[in-house]
Amino acid sequence: MLELVHGGLCGGILLALADPAGATEPKAQIDAGSTAWMLMSSAMVLLMVPGLALFYGGMVRRKNVLTTMLHSFVAMAIIGLQWVLIGYCLAFGKSIGGFIGWSPEYIAFNGISPTALYGDKHVPELVFAMFQGKFAIITPALIAGAVAERMSFRGYIAFIVLWSTFVYCPLAHWVWASGGWLFEKGVLDFAGGTVVHIASGVSALVLVMLIGNRRDYPDGAIMPNNLVLTLTGAGLLWFGWFGFNAGSAVAVESPVAGYAAVLAFTTTQTAAAAAALVWMILEWKHTGKPTSLGVASGIVAGLVAITPAAGHVTPMWAIVIGAGGSFFCFLAVQLKAKHRRDDSLDAFGVHGVGGMWGAIATGIFCFTPVAGLVHGGGLKQVGLQLLGVGVTVAFAFVMTLIIGSIVKAFVGLRVTDSQERDGLDITIHGERGYHL
Repeated sequence: MLELVHGGLCGGILLALADPAGATEPKAQIDAGSTAWMLMSSAMVLLMVPGLALFYGGMVRRKNVLTTMLHSFVAMAIIGLQWVLIGYCLAFGKSIGGFIGWSPEYIAFNGISPTALYGDKHVPELVFAMFQGKFAIITPALIAGAVAERMSFRGYIAFIVLWSTFVYCPLAHWVWASGGWLFEKGVLDFAGGTVVHIASGVSALVLVMLIGNRRDYPDGAIMPNNLVLTLTGAGLLWFGWFGFNAGSAVAVESPVAGYAAVLAFTTTQTAAAAAALVWMILEWKHTGKPTSLGVASGIVAGLVAITPAAGHVTPMWAIVIGAGGSFFCFLAVQLKAKHRRDDSLDAFGVHGVGGMWGAIATGIFCFTPVAGLVHGGGLKQVGLQLLGVGVTVAFAFVMTLIIGSIVKAFVGLRVTDSQERDGLDITIHGERGYHL
C-alpha cells in the first residue's frame, strides 16, 4: 500500500513538473487487441462477398452463373472506391441536422491521419472506416439476387453507385453515426438489420417491380446449376458473419466492447443453428424432403434476423430470434409464388422479412443497453424499433423507385429478350462458367 501511495505521489510530482498548469490530458492510446480484431473482422466481412457470390451463383441457371457472381465481385471494386471517395464522408462525417454527414477531410480519406483514433474507441479511424466499408460493399450486392438472370450489367453498375450514395449512406448516418436522428432517438441496430437487410430487401422488391419477371417465370423450369456452390457460399457467409456481428462491438464504448463482441459471437452462432434446424423441419413437413437449399436458406435467415440484436440479447433469446426468422422467411418465400413476383433468389423474402423481424425482436428481447419488453422495459423500445423499421422501409422504397426509374430511363435496367434467352454470361461477358 505504501508503495502504491508513494508511486502515485511521485507520478503527480512528475506530472506537475511536466505541466505546471495541470491541464494536459493523457493522450489516448491505441488498443492493439481491439485493432487486431477489427482488422480480422474487416477481412471476414469482405470474405462474405465471395461467399455471397457462391451462394447466389449456385442457385441460378448455368448460362448466368458468371454474371450473377460478378454482381458481387464488381461491388467490391466500385463501392470499394465510392466508399473511400465520398461514402464514408456522407455516412460518418459531422452530422448536418441528423440526416447526412459531411466532413471535407473525409473525402478520399485525405485528411485522416494513419495515427488518428476513432472517437473514444481506441482503434485507428482508418480501420473503422474500412470495416464499415465492407458493409457498404455487400449491401447492394444483396439486392442483385432479386433481379438475377435479367438485369443489365451497365444498369446494375449505375444503380449501385447511385443507391449506395443516396440510400445506404444516409441510412448509415441516421442509425449509426453520432448525431444521426435515429441514433439519437435510441433505435438499436447492432450490425445492420435496418441499414443493410431491410434496406436491401425492400429495394430488391422495388427493382423486381421495375424490371419484371424472368421471361420463363413462373411457368418454366428454372433449376439451380450447382447447389454445391450454394452450400459452400452459405458456409462462408456463416463464417464471415462472426466478423459482421462481433466486429460491430466497436460501436459499444470501451471497455465493454470486448464483452459485447463475445456476446455477439455467441448469439450469432446460436441463432444461425436454430434457424437452419427450423427451416429444415418446416420444409421436411411441407414437401416431405429436407433439402440442402433449405438448410442454406435457413442459415442465412437466422444470421439476418440476429444481426440487429446480436449484442443486445442473451443466447436463449437468440434461439427464439433465429427460429422466428426461419419461420417468417420460410412463409414469405412460400407466398412469393402466389403473388407472382419474381424475387429470383429471395432477397426480399430472406433479407427484407428477416431484417424486419430481427429489428422488432430486438426491442422485445434486448437487455442491454436498455431493457426490452420481456425484461420489464415495456413497449418503449419496441416502439422505437418499429419507427426504425417503418422509416427504413419508406425511405428505401421511395428512393429506390426514383433511382431505379432514372437508371431505367437513361441507361436501361433489363437485357434484351435474346440476351436473356441465350444467357448473360456469353452475350454480355463472352464467357461460359462451365465447359462441359
